[in-house]
Amino acid sequence: MSVPEEAGWRRLSARMLVIHPFQEVVRAAPALIGLLFAGSSGGGGGHLWSLGAVAVVVLLGMLRWFTTTYRVTPEHVQVRKGLLHRKVVTVPRDRVRTVDVTSNILHRVFGLARVEVGTGRSDRKRGGELRLDALTAAEAAGLRVELLHRRDAGATASPVLSSASPGAAEFPGAAAAVGTGGEETELAVLRPSWIAFGPFTLSGLVAVGVIAGFVSRLASEGNVDLRKLGPVRHSWDWLGAQSPALAVATVVVVLALFVGLASTIGYLLAFWGFRLTRHTGGTLHVTRGLVTTRATTIEERRMRGVELSEPLLLRAVRGARVIAITTGLRVGQGAQRGGSMLLPPAPRAAAEAVARTVLRGAPEPSPVTAPLRSHGRAALRRRFTRALGVHALIVAIFFIPWEWSDLAAWPWLTAVAVLPLTAVIAADRYRGLGHAIASGHLVSRWGSLVRRRVALECDGVIGWTVERSFFQRRAGLVTLTATTAAGRQGYAVQDVELPEALRLATQGSPGLLDPFLVPAPGTAPGAVSAGPAPAAPLGQG
Repeated sequence: MSVPEEAGWRRLSARMLVIHPFQEVVRAAPALIGLLFAGSSGGGGGHLWSLGAVAVVVLLGMLRWFTTTYRVTPEHVQVRKGLLHRKVVTVPRDRVRTVDVTSNILHRVFGLARVEVGTGRSDRKRGGELRLDALTAAEAAGLRVELLHRRDAGATASPVLSSASPGAAEFPGAAAAVGTGGEETELAVLRPSWIAFGPFTLSGLVAVGVIAGFVSRLASEGNVDLRKLGPVRHSWDWLGAQSPALAVATVVVVLALFVGLASTIGYLLAFWGFRLTRHTGGTLHVTRGLVTTRATTIEERRMRGVELSEPLLLRAVRGARVIAITTGLRVGQGAQRGGSMLLPPAPRAAAEAVARTVLRGAPEPSPVTAPLRSHGRAALRRRFTRALGVHALIVAIFFIPWEWSDLAAWPWLTAVAVLPLTAVIAADRYRGLGHAIASGHLVSRWGSLVRRRVALECDGVIGWTVERSFFQRRAGLVTLTATTAAGRQGYAVQDVELPEALRLATQGSPGLLDPFLVPAPGTAPGAVSAGPAPAAPLGQG
C-alpha cells in the first residue's frame, strides 16, 4: 500500500491516463497541425517536430494522475496536486453547496466522471471550486451523496451503493449512491414539444463563433488562404455578382437557417434526457445531456430564490427558462454552463409551474405570478429620454460628415428610419419594469432583450444599496439593490422613487434600517424618509 493511501489519500482512476493525454492532444491540435505544415514547407522535418510535441503533451497529461491525490475527512475535502508547485486545496464539508457530476463521451466510454464541488465562495474566478477529474462513475455518485445527503449530526459513513438510486442511469456501468435511504419526486422532465423552442435560444450563434474561430486559427497555423479554396471562392464571386440587397438578404437567410439548425442541435445535446427531481434528503437533482451527461445536485436550504429568464425571441413564442438563485454555482459563466438552470427553454406556463414548485415554502400569492407595481411616469420618461437621446447622437454622428463632405447619405437616413424601432424598444423596457414584496420574497422584473423576473427570499438579503446617478437625481429616481450571497450577489429594482425604495427595504428587512430612517412629517404612521446621516446599508452612489 502506498503512503498516500495509508494517510487516507486516494488517487484518481487510472483510466484517466488514457483520457487526459487525448484531451490535451485535441486541445493543442491547431498548434500541432500548424507545426506540421510549417516544418514540412520549410524542409525541416515537420512530422518529427509534431511527433515530439505530441509526446510532450501526452507526458504532461499523464503527470496529472501521478501528482493528484484527494481525501474526504469528517471535516474537510482536500485535493493535493502539482509537481514543481505543490498545492493543497481544502474545503470544509459544511461549506459544500453543490456537487456537479459531468461525463463526456470519453468519460462514458471508460466509465468515468468529473466531479466539481461548489462552495459558498464567489466562483467568478473559480475561487470556490474543487475539481476531481476523473473518478469512476460509482465513486462520483457515492461522493455526491456523501457530501450533500449527509446526516445532520455530521455522520460520514460511506454511502451504500445500489442500482435503484439516482445516478445509475446517468453514467453507464455505475451503481448509484443512496446512503440516506431517501426517495426522489419528479418535478419536470423534457417533453418532445419543447425542442421547438431550440431555434429561439440563439445558442447557435456561439457555435458559429466557435467554428469560425477554429477554422480561422487552423488556417492561420497552417498558412492556408481560405479565399483560394474552391467553394469559398465560388460563393464569394456569386455574391459579388448580385445586387447589394440580394447579397445581404442571402447572407442573412443562410445565417439564420444555420443558426436555427445549430441552436436546435445544441438544445438536443445539452438537454436531452433532462430530468428535475427533489430528494427527501433536502436536495434538487438535475440530470441532462446527450453526448456529455451532467448531474447537478443543489442543497435546497442554500437556495435563495428563482429567476425566470425570457430572451426576446423566446419571449415572442411564450417561452421561458428557470434559473436557481443559490450559492456555489458558476453564475459568472452563464446558467447553462454553471449548472444553475432548473428548466431549459420551455413553455412559460411550465416554467412558472416549476418555479412555484421549487419555492414550495412560499405561500400564496406565489412570487412567480404575483402582480407587480409599475414604476411610474418618471421611469417611463427616463426610458424614452435615454433611448431617443442616444439615437439622436447616432444620427448626428452620421449626418454631420455627410453635410460637410461627399459621404453617402444612406447611413443617417437609415438611422432616422429606425427611429420608431427605438421608441418601441424604450416602451418595451418600461413595460418590463416591476416590483413587489410577495410571500416573503422581493420580486423584481426588468429587461427587454432578456427579460428577467427574480423572486429573492428576503431572509437571504444581507444588505441594501441605494444608487443614484446624476440623471436619476434629476428625475427623482434611484436604483435599489438587494445584496445576497447567492446567484449574482446582487439584484436590482431599477428606477424607483426614493420613498418606494425605502419602503421595499424596510418591508424586506424589518428593523434593519430603523437607525437610519425618520418618520416623514405630515404622513401616516409607518411612513419613513431618509435620515440626515448616511446609512451604512444604503450607500448613496
